[in-house]
Amino acid sequence: MTIREDRGAHPLPPNVEQYLVKDPERFALNIARAIEQAGKAAAAWAAARETGEIRDAAAEPVTDMVKTFSRLTEYWLKDPSRALEAQTRLFASYLDVWSNSVQRMSHPELHAIAEPEKGDKRFQDPEWAENAFFDFLKQVYLVTTRWATELVEHAEDLDERTRHKAQFYVNQISHAISPSNFLLTNPELFRETMATNGENLARGMEMLAQDINAGHGELKLRQAEPDHFQIGKHLALTPGKVVARSELAEIIQYEPTTDTVLKRPLLICPPWINKFYILDLNPQKSFIRWAVGQGHSVFVISWVNPDERHGNKDWEAYIREGLQFALDTIEQETGEREVNAIGYCVGGTLLAAALALFAQEGEDRIKSATFFTTQVDFTHAGDLKVFVDEDQVAALERAMSGKGYLEGTRMAMAFNMLRAGDLIWPYVVNNYMRGKAPVPFDLLYWNSDSTRMSAANHSYYLRNCYLDNNLSQGRMVLANRTISLKDVTVPVYNLATREDHIAPARSVFLGCSFFGSDVTYVLAGSGHIAGVVNPPSSGKYQYWTDGGALDDFDTWVAKAKETPGSWWPHWHTWIEQQDSERVPARAPLASGRPSFGDAPGEYVRVRV
Repeated sequence: MTIREDRGAHPLPPNVEQYLVKDPERFALNIARAIEQAGKAAAAWAAARETGEIRDAAAEPVTDMVKTFSRLTEYWLKDPSRALEAQTRLFASYLDVWSNSVQRMSHPELHAIAEPEKGDKRFQDPEWAENAFFDFLKQVYLVTTRWATELVEHAEDLDERTRHKAQFYVNQISHAISPSNFLLTNPELFRETMATNGENLARGMEMLAQDINAGHGELKLRQAEPDHFQIGKHLALTPGKVVARSELAEIIQYEPTTDTVLKRPLLICPPWINKFYILDLNPQKSFIRWAVGQGHSVFVISWVNPDERHGNKDWEAYIREGLQFALDTIEQETGEREVNAIGYCVGGTLLAAALALFAQEGEDRIKSATFFTTQVDFTHAGDLKVFVDEDQVAALERAMSGKGYLEGTRMAMAFNMLRAGDLIWPYVVNNYMRGKAPVPFDLLYWNSDSTRMSAANHSYYLRNCYLDNNLSQGRMVLANRTISLKDVTVPVYNLATREDHIAPARSVFLGCSFFGSDVTYVLAGSGHIAGVVNPPSSGKYQYWTDGGALDDFDTWVAKAKETPGSWWPHWHTWIEQQDSERVPARAPLASGRPSFGDAPGEYVRVRV
């Protein structure tokens, strides 16, 4: 629609005029530009598939979703009265929304039938409540998605795995079809498009084409501008040296800031699914810098971002060329055999498996183990289990077989889907519809700095952990040995976070029972990242300790003592309880070996 110049004595109300095109010629030009850029995006997507650079594996998760919904549908349709009751309930809700919307046109003080959950940022624009059209769309959407959620919850015959999958897929679809995601059904988007004469769409489609090109045919969702931050300049700033390098890992030793340090060096084994600098994001949030300041001689494994050369590097290789290589390096640099070790997420799972293997091999240099949000049992492994069954793992293995690795964008999207309402759709709307660059945020830059997974490593992890749960059940085979976590007899500090979607607190808790040693379980507030990276200076969140026997999770939580603030000092006290002896501070490369460069090294800078 265009604004008529001759409306004269009949001016349009402001709430209508804001949804009309201001400059038809400019609007048409911008729409043509948007179409042109959308064509470039489509061409970039298609080209990667035509050349064979990408083997599209989208069919497998879609097939799994269809199978899951088929089982759900079967439950409701096999009893006609049950199906009729469910349909009647939905249509009755629609009638209630329609009747309420009509009444509120003359009685705006009436409450809506359906309101968003507290904290839902999608419907904050006043027009979602004040404009009858958008308010009606919002309410229909809310009652429909809540009805769909109830269908899953009330399907009594579903096994728990199918129910979990159905809940996950319903949640994904619910986020995807939200009226806030579409131009004509989002008042803020609609107004902005009219106000800019479509320029936002032209910019957005240009960004979409750039992001598909950056992902080599896959959408590399832009959560931060790639040039907003530089590793070593804005991020990962704690001073140190790369003191050793293997095909899989660089070993970084950090400069001391205290006159004396704990005799036992500290080795950190981060996940290879992300990059280690989440623990050294900036000086204010850096766990590494803080640990150095407490008197730890900190060594960190920086994993390689694998390519075709690393396709056959499996878990044993990551243990030998990562963990054991780091232990050798520490001993050569410090002369110390006794080490405190930390494993984060899958880095912790690798550490646990390595400790079980080392126990059989007589490798005893690690004297205490700390696990950050680490699963060793995968019974309650959370939403990532949705992506793991025999068909999906086999399809993933076929996709990895050509190059020898899994593209980083694939794993990044899987993690983003765990919180699609926060990590996918707001950026789709902001970037590709509003045409605006994301706000600079170091955490989201790290989140988008994805890594590849070597084929052998990733296949082993999915099959032995998520699919078959071999580690906790004493069936995992490494170096031709069947390993058992009961052989792990060093003290364990096991940290979980309350809102973790990747390593749920209940799952981490269950893992405590499989170790053959004393385990200190600590539950921190917030989630997988913010709950771990929570410096004392921030004054945020809280943590729980001393919940009694590690037999029942709910009982432990009910009895646990809550302490405000960061768990970091509690962990440091625990470390000193194991061995508090101190020695003069150690500078990197005191052994006289040549340096491989300054921290954070080269491996961490490789982008995909």
